[in-house]
Amino acid sequence: MRDFLQRTLVWLAAIALLSLALWRLDSPQDALIVVVVLLGAWLSFHLFHVALLLRWLRHPSPERVPDGFGAWRVVFTALYRQARTQRQSKQKLTNVLERFINAGEAMPDGVVVLDEHERIEWINPSAEEHLGLDRKTDVGNQLLNLVRQPSFHAYMAEDSHSQPLILRTGAPNEKVLSIQLVPFDSTRKLLLSRDITQLERVQTVHRDFVANVSHELRTPLTVVGGFLETFADMPEPDPAMLKQFMPMMLEQTRRMQSLVEDLLTLSRLENSPKNVPLDPVDIDALLDTLVVEAEGLSQGRHTIVLEKNSRHGLWGSEKELHSAFGNLVSNAVRYTPEGGTVTLQWRDDGERSVFSVRDTGIGIPREHIPRLTERFYRVDRGRSRNNGGTGLGLAIVKHVIARHHARLEISSEPDKGSCFSVSFAGEQLSER
Repeated sequence: MRDFLQRTLVWLAAIALLSLALWRLDSPQDALIVVVVLLGAWLSFHLFHVALLLRWLRHPSPERVPDGFGAWRVVFTALYRQARTQRQSKQKLTNVLERFINAGEAMPDGVVVLDEHERIEWINPSAEEHLGLDRKTDVGNQLLNLVRQPSFHAYMAEDSHSQPLILRTGAPNEKVLSIQLVPFDSTRKLLLSRDITQLERVQTVHRDFVANVSHELRTPLTVVGGFLETFADMPEPDPAMLKQFMPMMLEQTRRMQSLVEDLLTLSRLENSPKNVPLDPVDIDALLDTLVVEAEGLSQGRHTIVLEKNSRHGLWGSEKELHSAFGNLVSNAVRYTPEGGTVTLQWRDDGERSVFSVRDTGIGIPREHIPRLTERFYRVDRGRSRNNGGTGLGLAIVKHVIARHHARLEISSEPDKGSCFSVSFAGEQLSER
């Protein structure tokens, strides 16, 4: 700016000096003509550059700044630098804004920006999914007109939002959401949503698990405690009563011991790495052991059959596979009436090898089959307890076969029997 003024003053001073020189030469008329011509040229020069400036200001761009002459070159050079600096700053701000928007859109939590009238200014994809919104059509609309649950309206009307709202959405995509409103300036607010459906399910499973364990332990503890109280109240123990009650106490104690052992096994499986070491499993010895265990549990009341029709062996944890297969075999023996048959089979099925346990027992109604591997799930609670089951055997089986990348298949018909099959493929198989 200073350079521009200096150049202008120099031009005016030069015109004035030239006019005074002509005036002293006794040429006032010539001096006046020269002054008028020079001032007109000077004014035209500036008007021309002002026109260039106005034309550039309609569409300002660093690439289109005029060159200019004289003092105007300094002006246009300064404009070029300023326009370039502004463009760079704008580009930086744009990049920062894009990063913030991309970060917001990538967040797993939902984010809705609201104005002072609860109108939507911005939505990220997670909020669209959580609240059933559409940012193409819902931006600018009031959120309360789009989310119509009474609990949500009551929460938005509260003065304090320090605690989140637990909101359960309806069908078809049922979710449990944690909603919280957070003011972030004098007028705008953030509505944050988090999908806690899985956490809610885990908590429900945990509550059910604790309740089931407590229920399973209460009966044997009550029985044992009742017998002990009876003995404590007796002045002298009655040998006949001791002989009668002692086996019942021993049975209940063994039941609690089995339950604790199964719980520890299940806990160990759940907290172990997902993949098991690929150790060679002696499948022939394992099958022979399972037959001996089945015969010991049956006590001659069933026919135990073993069929081997596979060219493959197994890689994995022999201890875990023994536990899983043993649970399937013991279930088959327990739920097969006297005189029935339990068949253990190791066979090839295409590229897979299958271990199956087939029985001629009581069978399972179809509606119960999908839930059989849940902890403590029983088709008939009374019958299961009478047969000595803990309700955890198939849950253990499910975890073991998952760790061995195998697949469990169950088929059953009431009063005709059941078949539990575990099929292996890929790296779990070896050549025998």
